[in-house]
Amino acid sequence: MPQHVPFSLVEVFPRLDRHRSAGPPQPRRIVFLARRDLGNPAAGGSELLVDRLAEGLTRLGHQVTLVCGGPAAYRDYRVVSAGGDLSHHLRAKSALDRQVGDCDLLVEVCNGMPYLAPLWHRGPTMCLVNHVHTDLWQLRFGGPLAPAARLGRRLEHWSLTAAQRRNLVVAVSSSTATALGAIGVERERIRVVHNGVEEPGPRAERSPEPLFVAVGRLVEYKRIDLLLRLWERVRPVTGGRLVIIGDGPERGRLEAMAGPGVEFAGYVSDAEKHRLLCAAWLLLHPSAVEGWGLVVTEAAVRETPSVAFDVPGLRDSVVDGETGVLARGESSFAAAWCALALSTDRRVLMGKAARERAAHYRWGHTVQQFRAVASEAVRGWVP
Repeated sequence: MPQHVPFSLVEVFPRLDRHRSAGPPQPRRIVFLARRDLGNPAAGGSELLVDRLAEGLTRLGHQVTLVCGGPAAYRDYRVVSAGGDLSHHLRAKSALDRQVGDCDLLVEVCNGMPYLAPLWHRGPTMCLVNHVHTDLWQLRFGGPLAPAARLGRRLEHWSLTAAQRRNLVVAVSSSTATALGAIGVERERIRVVHNGVEEPGPRAERSPEPLFVAVGRLVEYKRIDLLLRLWERVRPVTGGRLVIIGDGPERGRLEAMAGPGVEFAGYVSDAEKHRLLCAAWLLLHPSAVEGWGLVVTEAAVRETPSVAFDVPGLRDSVVDGETGVLARGESSFAAAWCALALSTDRRVLMGKAARERAAHYRWGHTVQQFRAVASEAVRGWVP
């Protein structure tokens, strides 16, 4: 099987100013402005990415600070809480001024609600985007809250296209880069830096009985309710168990609709997640959209293939027919689920291919790519 070479827009898109010299050394003081710290109960893939970047940059000698909302944990880098989950958006500037001071680069992590940092921060700034929330606003704020959805979508798009118009925008996948281009972000400002993954250590035992795992925060767009409906069609064919890892505001409703064979594991330790991903026959990912789908790569290093929908992000992390299956609809998702569950040989081949591809994605490489873009953002900044 030919090896898949990760695509990177860093190698394709021109620099903002290709005539500049190599410029000054790497920015020493880097501040991330993000919604949550990794220790927050609502943390997910975005928080893990920021944590791995911050840790890696710290090891390389940078002075890194995370300014966020909600609880702040002690880490090898500094973490400053600017207020509550929502109020910290309004307090971010004052927290930066009072508790952090000057920095060489401010990285605004744009996950829907923007901070509009370029409007108030006088210094090099760049934006990190997991995915554009265009259609998710309506999913999150439907019915009588539809005006809020329209306002949120317009604010997010304006922030990325206008407020950030002089800055580099880092996307975590080609899908996110495409979505940014679709709303008007100039392609010469976009850089792709993929998520990484860690070597999980020795493999645990594969379950002798059918075991299927889904991992993610229990919110609307992850569509675990759809997965539970499909399980009622799949279970009579495959038998076994469906284990759902994660927690969130949808958990009560989902538990109420779950049928036989479904277990809600809630938050689990890294060791337990490792055990379950090793034991699983398949990772199931019914999400409506992702930036990348980090758990796909986490399952892949354990030789566990994925069944997902052919949606942005997941079509980057799953190679259809090689490392898993990308379904175009609910019936094809259920059919792929059943077919792979009943074909051990095909599952094993896909699992090995998934592990081979995952070898291209390591956090050390992610940090080095991000560091190169950070240096470019500082060199290209014009006061």
